[in-house]
Amino acid sequence: MEITLELIREKFYTAVLCDVLDELGFRHQSPRLDLRPLTVERPLVGRCKTTLWMEMAHQDPSPYEQELLAVDSCQPDDVIIAAAQGSRRSGIWGELLSTAARNQGCVGALIDGCVRDVRQMRAMDFPVYAIGTSPYDSQHRQRVVDFDVPVEIDGVSFVPGDLVMADIDGVVVVPQGVEHKALKAAWDKINAENITRDAIKQGMKATEAYEKYGVL
Repeated sequence: MEITLELIREKFYTAVLCDVLDELGFRHQSPRLDLRPLTVERPLVGRCKTTLWMEMAHQDPSPYEQELLAVDSCQPDDVIIAAAQGSRRSGIWGELLSTAARNQGCVGALIDGCVRDVRQMRAMDFPVYAIGTSPYDSQHRQRVVDFDVPVEIDGVSFVPGDLVMADIDGVVVVPQGVEHKALKAAWDKINAENITRDAIKQGMKATEAYEKYGVL
């Protein structure tokens, strides 16, 4: 069975991906940060499109150059990853960038920093996860210094093209080298959990269910 991005969006969740990555020896694939959905409640699933941000305190002659190049080079099913070191200096993502990114096929944004225009992005139904909001423009406060490079958020590596999923529980990134194995194991675990859940609903004790099915 082919496990597509659409299937992952419909059936998977971050917890089951973390479980199977634990079993594969990848025990730090979820940033321990308060990255929360600010615009929609549904999960965000796609491929990492990375941007690296820095704070600044001087006049920048080309304040938006790199972020615009990054957005314009998005591909279908990309998720913008903004590694901004949790800065609250400004709102580095908003309505206009969301509109431009969506036009390129981008499916959402994961911002390790603040965003603005939340009401407008909600009206767009564009998934954005961030640590907070700020009305300040990024001009002369923060800028993209590189993109399409490996970045880190809370020590977790996000590599361009890696599978990333975010939902109400958090964020998890699946390295490409173990993606096929992780997705198959996660799909098997989802089905096993469904069987266990049904058994418990029908009256089976939790201990008995775990002993029989080995899933918790």
